[in-house]
Amino acid sequence: MNRRIKIILLLFILVFVVIIIGNYIHLFFTKKGIDYENKDTYSKINRSDLAILIEVDKKQLYVIDLNSNKIIKNYTVATGKQDTPTPVGTFKVEEKAKWGGGFGSRWLGLNVPWGKYGIHGTNQPGSIGFNASGGCIRMRNKDVEELYGMIENNTTVAIINGEYGPFSHGFRELVPGDRGADVMEVQKRLKIKGYYSEDIDGIYGEGMKQSLIKYLKDNNMELTDIIGYEIYEKLDIMLMD
Repeated sequence: MNRRIKIILLLFILVFVVIIIGNYIHLFFTKKGIDYENKDTYSKINRSDLAILIEVDKKQLYVIDLNSNKIIKNYTVATGKQDTPTPVGTFKVEEKAKWGGGFGSRWLGLNVPWGKYGIHGTNQPGSIGFNASGGCIRMRNKDVEELYGMIENNTTVAIINGEYGPFSHGFRELVPGDRGADVMEVQKRLKIKGYYSEDIDGIYGEGMKQSLIKYLKDNNMELTDIIGYEIYEKLDIMLMD
């Protein structure tokens, strides 16, 4: 009887030892398979090295690590409707806020010179992926909350819109008081030609009007403050198929 008890105890001890050794072996190989240097990528990224690229035509927002030139996140967004387009150009994040209502849970304001535009959440998630906003960039609330935590003030935001950029919807007739990336493009062309000396701010004001009139007069064109196709063409702004 004593011998039987001894054998049972011995087997129990052996099984216990095997279990302990097995656990150590499992932990060893599990830890070995983890890349501890890179397992927490976001915490290691220097947020001052981040930039945002938005492709209006593709409805995509990318977060780019400028240090490695890699896209670390991308999100599907909604952009402006045809009559209220998303501004095209390079801007900076100048304001961060936790808003609510139609602007969703977060707001990242941009320093667009001709109006108040930003990246924000939405209470209409079904609009994501479409031309649906008044010019702002809409994101799902969970996405904009994640972006909000990654992005600092003064982050560069580049917004592009296909091959034709600010003229992706074609030429519109510009009149005094109009604002937008297309106005900014006309200002740039007038400045290149030596006629416009004020700020390139995308606002069709009196200074731009006077510059245009002088340009038209010097080129023997009909004097008008309405910028249409003929003037675009004369300023070398053309859409090529």
